[in-house]
Amino acid sequence: MRRLRPVASVALLVALASLVLAGPAYALAVGDKAPDFTLPAPGGKPVKLSDLTARGPVVIYTFIQAFNGT
Repeated sequence: MRRLRPVASVALLVALASLVLAGPAYALAVGDKAPDFTLPAPGGKPVKLSDLTARGPVVIYTFIQAFNGT
């Protein structure tokens, strides 16, 4: 059990360092253009936001509560 303590300490330090080095996050204001991103579709094929916006307006809706077990 004593061996895990140094490993956990290093993991915690790495996690904290990555948060500090990541920089501040910012929110988009209404009307701002969203940055381009790619996500997998249900069939596994990658879908880019820019490909969808080329065809017309896009609405992104998340179901965060559906995945938290409540």
